Amino acid sequence: MTASQDVTRLLIAWRNGDSKALDELMPIVYRKLQQIARHQLGRERHNHTLQSKALVNEAYIRLVDQRNVRWQNRAHFFAIAAQLMRRILVDYARSRHVAKRGGVAARVTLDEEAVASASRTAELIALDEALSDLAAFDQRKALVVELRFFGGLSVEETAEVLKISPNTVTRDWSSAKAWLHQALNKK
Repeated sequence: MTASQDVTRLLIAWRNGDSKALDELMPIVYRKLQQIARHQLGRERHNHTLQSKALVNEAYIRLVDQRNVRWQNRAHFFAIAAQLMRRILVDYARSRHVAKRGGVAARVTLDEEAVASASRTAELIALDEALSDLAAFDQRKALVVELRFFGGLSVEETAEVLKISPNTVTRDWSSAKAWLHQALNKK
């Protein structure tokens, strides 16, 4: 059985009420959760007070409370974890009373090699708001951005989670980046 199949088996057992499955699952997925957390925190300002271990722990607490999720597979689990981490970071930024963007548009780079800057927190909030606007009329494109940008999932992993082709992910990713760039420059 591959690691992916083992994770899927444990997720289904957990979904079906086997609490021991969660105990077995967490050591297997912890390294990938750490990787996702580092990926997301790498896009934040360099002196961010939230550390990757704390982000993983907070995400873990929220994942354990996910009782209504019909876990499909490993990729689905990591997609949900990435979304939770994004929400944690946005909530954290908002709770720190960071000044919201003014008349000047916040520029957000959606490339995988995005460089952290001092204004990353304000950019994260601006991106979160723009992403919510995108989701209002094209949920799939917004999910592609969440999974690729915030979750660090590959095109193939994103396609697996969304049950679409990798070519569709690539097209949606390109189109969503253009839309978000335009939306952020309007603000």
